[in-house]
Amino acid sequence: MKQKAETFSNKQLKGMIVPLFFEQLLVMLVGLADTLVISYAGEAAVSGVSLVNQFNTIFIYLFTALASGGAVVISQYIGRNEKGAAGASASQLLLFSTVFSSIAAGLVLLGNEWILRLMFGKVEDSVMEACVTYLRISAYSYPALAVYNSGAAVYRSLGKTNVTMYLSVVSNIVNVIGNLIGVFVLHAGVAGVAYPSFIARTFSAVMITWLCFRRKNEVFYQWEWIFKWSGDSMRKILRIAVPNGLENGVFQLVKVALSSIVALFGTYQIAANGVAQSIWSLAALAGVAMGPVFITVIGQCMGNRDTEGADYYFKKLTRITILISTAWNLIVFLLTPFFLRFYALEPETKQLIVWLVLIHNVFNAAAFPFSGAVSNGLRAAGDVKFTMYVSIASTIAGRLLLTWLLGVVLDMGVIGIAAAMVCDWMIRAVIFILRQKSGRWKNFQVI
Repeated sequence: MKQKAETFSNKQLKGMIVPLFFEQLLVMLVGLADTLVISYAGEAAVSGVSLVNQFNTIFIYLFTALASGGAVVISQYIGRNEKGAAGASASQLLLFSTVFSSIAAGLVLLGNEWILRLMFGKVEDSVMEACVTYLRISAYSYPALAVYNSGAAVYRSLGKTNVTMYLSVVSNIVNVIGNLIGVFVLHAGVAGVAYPSFIARTFSAVMITWLCFRRKNEVFYQWEWIFKWSGDSMRKILRIAVPNGLENGVFQLVKVALSSIVALFGTYQIAANGVAQSIWSLAALAGVAMGPVFITVIGQCMGNRDTEGADYYFKKLTRITILISTAWNLIVFLLTPFFLRFYALEPETKQLIVWLVLIHNVFNAAAFPFSGAVSNGLRAAGDVKFTMYVSIASTIAGRLLLTWLLGVVLDMGVIGIAAAMVCDWMIRAVIFILRQKSGRWKNFQVI
């Protein structure tokens, strides 16, 4: 077993985990800074950006799902030491991502106002004007976002997560400076915060693509494969991407339904839930950051047909995830009273927020490593349909129905929503633990 453990040294694992964590933390902090800057552009701008971001999240998840499918295939080829095939698959991922995102952007640009009115109904004219402006400029950046995710998948498959971290640092600095100029110097309103995002995403896409063409990399883009459609390569990528995309799509629809349920509660509960959600996102960083690590490590082991090594790293990475998640969730919980000093809220609301964060963080440390990160390991092994069926069923039966039962029927309010969320995690955790222990994931093949 010791020999298997040396496939990825502790130094290599640390070299993947630390940059991913800080990259996610940076994105979160910049998001908070963006929200603060946008607030100075007026209430209509804040409302427009908030509504459109809900819509943009759908495409962000789709592009991420596609990149994850590519990462699994690339990682498995690297594990088999077939670097040429890995490069060809990476090139095909770039091709499909560019075409798919360009079509998506075109459709959104053609029907932006119709889409917005369909999703959000009748809003004030000033808000709708802000929505249309922000969505149009956001759509311009869809191809850049998809192209960046494709390149990031290559570097993460190689374990070089520090590259995407450095790019994220520069990109987010560009975004923040651009927002400050757009809002406070040019007084451009919504456009003043939309164009900097477009510029930052385009910068990241150009840089990661240039880096992926460098032949000194183990895996690199090849022009002959970028302009040559390979049905076999795309089937392998989409076999992972489509179930992952469907799973994330259902999750987003359920989130919209949950927003409607939250609106049924009192004002202080709605406010408490909103603030708690922002703290939850910060607390969840550790578990989220570990997902790509599982894909790279388990994917390479399975590509090399090293099921014993994959089993070893399943257990090792799970222990690491639990350790990091426990420490991080504890830190965030202890800092919550400090965060709340910056909110002008009633004591009753702040007390409710503390309870919501406590419920979330305890189970985010104990259950989410299995329901989230471990599921990425199963996908990397090719066990994608099982994870999709479990996740969709648990999201609908566990989260949505329990939210209605606990939150509305039993009148637990937002505490019921938090309880339903952690029940969803526990259901998945138990099933994925049993699946991992059964070893059935060892029988699947991606390449």
